[in-house]
Amino acid sequence: MTNKILYLIRHAKSSWEDRSVSDFDRSLNERGLKDAPLMAKLLKSINVRPDLVISSPAKRCLLTAEIFCGILEYPQENIRYENKIYDAGVKELMEVLAGISDNIETVILFGHNPGLSTFSNLLGNKFIGELPTCGIIGLNFGTTQWNKCERGCGKIFIYEYPKKQK
Repeated sequence: MTNKILYLIRHAKSSWEDRSVSDFDRSLNERGLKDAPLMAKLLKSINVRPDLVISSPAKRCLLTAEIFCGILEYPQENIRYENKIYDAGVKELMEVLAGISDNIETVILFGHNPGLSTFSNLLGNKFIGELPTCGIIGLNFGTTQWNKCERGCGKIFIYEYPKKQK
């Protein structure tokens, strides 16, 4: 077994156009629909091949995950939707991580702020502040067990976001 690799991806820019739509059901706006393929192609260009994709079931998150999976050739029907990622804090995200089978090496997790930013700042070896929409943090853990991924043990090897690409 090799070291665990985790990509944390914040959902792409969502629409606030229709105020009657619940937060959970908000879709992506035009910018989000452009940024998601841009960032997915960046991951594809560095040969990212996820063994598992986990996403919040919120519409904007699952649409972002589906766009990435299409470009990364990961079967959309294999996306694991995890209710606790929606509105998650560090505790819930740690539970999701600890629940991953150790035979899985590369995971992409799609979620929301402020949870993802706090989580990456806790796990990573650098402070990145707030993760922008459709931003990607790649962490390499010096362990072969997901439940051993803990504070400060993740080496950040990628930090990308749409505005950095334009």
